[in-house]
Order: sequence, then structure tokens, then C-alpha cells
Amino acid sequence: MLLRLCLWQNWFGHLGRLLNFLADGSGSEVYIRLERIYGFKANSNQRQIQDRLMDALRVQYVNLEQIENQQLHKTDGLSSDALVVRRGQPFKLTLVFNRPYRLNRDSLVLRVELDRLFNDIPITLFKNSSQSQWAAYLQQGSLESTKASVHVTCPANAPVGVYQLLLMSPAGPYSFKVGQLALLCNPWCPADSVYISDESQRQEYVRNDFGLLYQGTAKNINFRPWSFDQYERGILDICMMMLQVSTEHKRNWRSDYLNRADPVYISRVVSAMINSNDDCGVLLGNWSEDYSGGVHPSEWTGSREILKQWAQTRFSPVKYGQCWVFAGVMCTVMRALGIPARVVTNFDSAHDTNGNLVIEEFYTETGEKLPRGQDSIWNFHVWVECWMKRADLGGSFDGWQVLDPTPQERSGGMFRCGPAPVKAIREKRMDMPFDIPFIYAEVNADVCVCIVRQGQVMSSSIDTSRVGSFICTKSLGSNRPQDITSTYKYGKGEREGGKEQGMATPAIDNGNRTAKGLSVMLSLLKAPVMGGNISFSVTVTNKEGTPKTVREHVNAQAKSYNRSPSDAFWDAHNTIQLAANESKVLQHQISYSRYAGLGDGQLINLAAVVMDVATQESVLASEEFNLTSPVINIRIADEVSIVAQRQQVAMVTFANPFSEPVSGVLTVAGAGLLDDKVLFNVALQPGENMEISVNFTPKMTGVKMLHASLRLNDSAAVIRGFRTITVQPA
Repeated sequence: MLLRLCLWQNWFGHLGRLLNFLADGSGSEVYIRLERIYGFKANSNQRQIQDRLMDALRVQYVNLEQIENQQLHKTDGLSSDALVVRRGQPFKLTLVFNRPYRLNRDSLVLRVELDRLFNDIPITLFKNSSQSQWAAYLQQGSLESTKASVHVTCPANAPVGVYQLLLMSPAGPYSFKVGQLALLCNPWCPADSVYISDESQRQEYVRNDFGLLYQGTAKNINFRPWSFDQYERGILDICMMMLQVSTEHKRNWRSDYLNRADPVYISRVVSAMINSNDDCGVLLGNWSEDYSGGVHPSEWTGSREILKQWAQTRFSPVKYGQCWVFAGVMCTVMRALGIPARVVTNFDSAHDTNGNLVIEEFYTETGEKLPRGQDSIWNFHVWVECWMKRADLGGSFDGWQVLDPTPQERSGGMFRCGPAPVKAIREKRMDMPFDIPFIYAEVNADVCVCIVRQGQVMSSSIDTSRVGSFICTKSLGSNRPQDITSTYKYGKGEREGGKEQGMATPAIDNGNRTAKGLSVMLSLLKAPVMGGNISFSVTVTNKEGTPKTVREHVNAQAKSYNRSPSDAFWDAHNTIQLAANESKVLQHQISYSRYAGLGDGQLINLAAVVMDVATQESVLASEEFNLTSPVINIRIADEVSIVAQRQQVAMVTFANPFSEPVSGVLTVAGAGLLDDKVLFNVALQPGENMEISVNFTPKMTGVKMLHASLRLNDSAAVIRGFRTITVQPA
């Protein structure tokens, strides 16, 4: 970028005032000053002074070399009016002077301003390779050339922010405003506290602008494509502005700027700013199922719309968010600021409000789950991990840190969570900051299941392996979930603090329960698919040598991922005769018409209670599951030759699998591929196929994602599909 010199008039005005001052005869002190700077003598006349001042070194324009610098700093594609670079790594400015730079006479100073804080950096003629302080050296092409390069290095622990750059000459009466510098963390620099050594991890967790957020249940994981959008125009500037409008900055701007050298501090600020509970944060959470006045959380597909709406409304909270939306937006901000980040899903996540590491669940004698107690188990909960050193903890807990922007509990007086080292969670280091006891409970709490009748507990059982049954994130360079459960908790046979710990896997059978005289097992006969019938069996076994009469009660309840279920929408009741040591298998089926009205992302709690009529002994088996949705297919007409800046065609196809007509709105989006979302109205008869062509033009090279979602009019269901695309250079 060329910034032409616009200060000539001001400079000449200053010069004129100086000469008039000398002409008045009252400028003896000024003569002394000029003698020290220029070598003038007290008897120098105005003409000599004017000639010498006119010969002073002046900058005529500066080239920020944005393309070259941002390619070297791995910030190419990040959109900002500022030069975007990473700390701990040199960048280059090209200067053009009014005359050649004279080594024995001229000098320059680069001033770096962060609001009201500044550093004056003398521009030397020798290279300084230090990464601990600001440094700048000048490289001149030839003694006759008016062009020179200045190579600037900033410390690897410099505060993140937007700086102003000015060039000044100690021997000149003016300064030249070079432009703005957006300074980010540097995962490529070993001296930076966010350094991560693996290049494939840097590409995935910093540069990748799309991801998959995993939902559903551990046995039937659903994906949700998410566009992080850090390369979209204006997003980096909004992320920087988020730091400026934070509570910490308003409370003490100087302390805030200085603390921004530490990613631990930055991540804690961002965790609070993603939700709007305490400040002018980005998102307002809503789990009420009434989303009037805003957007249903399931409709968001990326961070761009959310962040832009927040900025355009002067930081009014965007409506509405739930855990995966909070996490997706936070991941965008952290990647934009240069801190490696990934989105993590914890299946069967406990919310332990009283800190006793026990979650209580209550069922009626007929198997209906009751909404009792303050504690809860979310079928899944989504948070963020960021990679950083923890010098504040002695260095033994460097690496991935949990950060959760979903407003659940206060930390330090604000709704935020973390950063908590994953290693410390595994080791149960409850004494360490930040919020380790709360996160430990999310992955390790026990579950006490009680059957109640008229307020009295008839029977209870403890499940030590259900919570935190499966923890995953998107795999490196792949769309499959990566199992990271073992980084949070010990597995079976491993030991923690001398106590053997149990750890579930997605294959654990929570539908198998036993008591003294009876056992019951609930099994889904096949993976439930949206639009089809739900088939399952209940196996009842008499464990004693005498016949029994038992009653079977089975019911199904719809539930959201983070709450107790609603009233039963289906039930069945049977009386069974069992011979001594006999087992019987009871088959059940729930038709599509009974659950067709369930909303997007809703799950089903299926429970069976078997009671011995004679002894009143009751045994419960339960299963919570989600329905597998149909998938939208996307194919590219010429997939092997996708290049930047050349238009391509994608075919979006879907076949209606339901036994009734469907209609809705199809949305196709893709960061770096489409400038905006593309919408289509869709109406399909049973079995009818849809095929829609979408033109797109890739903006930059790399792996990108095109994703589509179909929101049905007569159902809250959303059908999704995606395709990753590798864009080659033109």
C-alpha cells in the first residue's frame, strides 16, 4: 500500500514560523538547538538555515508490502485495512525519500503506538535478531538511491492489537504516518506462547476456516457443518474491536493492553465476550424453545453473520445462541487472533450445580423421567480448546486448555469458563485455575438413578461411567470425529490418585439393568432414521427359581439436549408371566406419525420399568437417542480442476424419503466460495428428487467447504449436507 506524503504544507508552515522567530532576534535558544542538530553557527543567516532545512531527509511515501508480508506471516486472506502480521517475526516496509539516505548524517525513528502507549524504535544500520524487543534496521540499495527497506521485528510477547506506525526524524520538524499494523499471536514462532510445532495442526487449528461440530448422542453422532469465516471481510477488525469493548478494557485500558501479551488473559476476555450476560457480548443464549424476535440457534451455519450483526448494531447481543453457536463463534475469534483453537463435544455432559460430583435422575414407577433437581446431564455439550503455554502454572500444564463461552456458571464474577488445562482436569487438580472442578464434573460425575412412587424412592442405582462417555473433535485433515476422551479422563484399569477409574466408550450399553430377582435390557433393533418407525425390544429375565408375574411399562419422551424430557408421546403396558429362570423378549414399535412433530436436534428418552407384582421390586432400563436425518448430496461438475478465481458448478441433490410431501427453504453457503448465502424454495412429493445447480467462484487456495441445509416448513427438522473442496492456484 502506498501512502503519499500529505504533510508538506504543515512542514513549510512550521518552517516559516521558525524563520520569522529567528528574524525577530529572540531565537538564541533555537540557534543553539539548530547548531546541535544541523551544525549551524550562531551567525548563520536565514538563507543558510532555509537551505539546510530544505535539505532535511523526508519520507515521500511508504509501501507496506502487504502481499509479501502477509504471505510470509501466514496472514494472507485475513481482510483488514491494516497490515496484518504475527509477533516475533520480521516484516518489511519500503520507503522512498526526497533524497538518498546519508549514513553519516541521517537518522530515523519508528514510533509504534497502541492507543496512548508507544515505543520509539531507533532505525539502525545493522540487523538485530532479538525476539524479545522491538527492533528495526535500514537496508539501502545503493548510496545514490532514494529508496530503502526497513525491516521491523516485534517481540514474541508483544500485546495483540491494532497499532499506529509513524516515522520520525530527530532532525526534522515533522512525523510521517505510515499506517496501521494488526498484530496477532504467532503459532509458527517458538518464542511465542502459542507456538505449536506440528505444521498440520497449525493448518487445521489456525488457518482452516471451516469445521464440523458434533451433536446427537455418543452412539449416533450427528455432524453440523460450521463456517468459521475468519477470512471474510471485516471479521478480523470485529475480533480486534471485541477486545476494545470488553469490560476489562473499559475498567483499565492500560492494564488491558499490557495483559494482551498473554493468551491466557486474551482467551479469558473472549470467553466472557462471546456471551452477553455481563457485558455487551456477542450472543444472547436461549433454551426456551421460544425464539421469536431472533434466529433459532439451529439456523446459524457460521460466524460471519453473527459477528457482523453484532458490530453493525453497535454491540447489541445477537439472538439467539446455544452451546455449539457460542463455541463456533469463539473458535473464529481465537483463530483470527492467531491462537490455535478447536471445537470439542462432550457427550453426556454433567452440569453439577452443587459440586458433589453426583447427578440425580428420577423416574416414575411407569418409566416417565421427571424434571426434578437443579443438576442435569446434557446429551452433548460443545466447548473450545485452545493451545498455549501456562507459565503461570509452572510449565507442566502447557497444551490444550478448555474454554467454554456458554453462560452456565460465573468465574471471577463473570459468565466465562477457563482456560483450564486438559492435563489438570485428567489429574483432578482442583486447586488450579481456572474452573477445573466444574469441568471435571462435566466429564466425571456419577449418576444416581431413582424410581419414585408418591414421593418415596422405591429403588436406586449408580452409574459411574455414563458421564463424559465420549469426547471428540474434528480430526486433522479429515471430517471424522477424533476420540480425545483419554486426554480428559482415565480409562478402565488406569489409576488416578490411587483409585481405579471407570471410563465409558460409545459402545457402552446403558439399557441393561439388573436387581436381585429381575433383570431388564432395552435394545434398539436398528439405528432410528427420521421418517421411519422406531423398533426396539425389552428383554426381561427372571433370575430366581420360582415363577413370577411382572408388569412392563414402556414410554417415550421427547427432550432437548440440555434438559429433562417433556411428557410422554407414546407408551405401552403389559403383564407377563415368567417361569423360573425364564427370559422373554417383548417387541415394540413407534410409528413415524407419533414423533413427526419433533423439532430439529431433539432426542428421545426411551425407558422401560419392570416390576415384580409380588415383591414390588422394580428395575429400570433407559436409552436416550437421536434420529438419523437424511443427507443432502453435493457433487462438483469438474472436481479435479478447481482453481482460484474461476467459476465452478456444484450440483445439490436430495430425494424425499418421507411418505408425505415436504416443502422448505434450501440454503447453500461456503466461506471463500460464495459471497453470500444462496436460497431456493423446494417442494417435493414422496420419493421425488431435487437437483439444483449452484455457481461459485473460489477466492483463495486451500481446502474449503460447501454446505447446504434444508429447513422443512411443516417440521422443525433440518436436513444437511456438505462437501470439502480443494482449491488449486490459478
